[in-house]
Amino acid sequence: MRIALGIEYDGSAYFGWQRQAEGATVQACVEHAISVVANHATRVVCAGRTDTGVHATCQVIHFDTTAMRSDSNWVKGVNANMPHDIRVQWAMPVDEQFHARFSARRRHYRYVILNRPVASAVLQRRVCHESRPLDHNSMQKAALALLGEHDFTAFRAVACQAKSPRREIYRLDVTRSGNCIYIDVEANAFLHHMVRCIAGVLLAIGRGEQPVGWTVDVLASRDRTLSGVNAPPGGLYLVNVSYEPAFSLPGEPYLPVFG
Repeated sequence: MRIALGIEYDGSAYFGWQRQAEGATVQACVEHAISVVANHATRVVCAGRTDTGVHATCQVIHFDTTAMRSDSNWVKGVNANMPHDIRVQWAMPVDEQFHARFSARRRHYRYVILNRPVASAVLQRRVCHESRPLDHNSMQKAALALLGEHDFTAFRAVACQAKSPRREIYRLDVTRSGNCIYIDVEANAFLHHMVRCIAGVLLAIGRGEQPVGWTVDVLASRDRTLSGVNAPPGGLYLVNVSYEPAFSLPGEPYLPVFG
């Protein structure tokens, strides 16, 4: 049978989601724990691979197994065999047509910026700290140019392996709560480093280093070197993956709030 899991993790200690020959990854930890509970080797498929230091509050995965376990036993058993910074939140059997990656219709990321003169001692790996004042209203105005379907070549890593640079952004909101600024972006899919690159561009505009219309120029250029430095990974969270209602997956989006 095929099982879907909802996973939450702090990515600070890991070299991203994807299994690698060297270095700890979230996928390796999850596959080891599931294999122990299932009593056979398993491989998992995720909705979206996260980079080194990036977190998730609602990663969705699936795996195939011959083991018969209750939903609660999958949750408890897998969690008992994983580090404390990775946790299964829910488990359920799904139709074999369900695919964590290819069945996903939308993915929602949140980028968190702590905007105050002094950095936080306890949130240093969970937010992006910016000591200079940020104009979040200018950042929001600039973000509007990225809504819709575009060629996002200027907003992806040079090593990105996606066949097409075209993606559709359905939502891109910049809001402030106290000392925190939140960038919420929802799209059909994302390119490698795309969200961190968008955050980096909006940060430059928020600091007043670039005009509001700079996003239009960067997008039109299709030149990665023009968009500047990626925002740090610690402020980025995968917070929701949307599927067709027919799959009836449990769980609600969990948005990290620090302000």
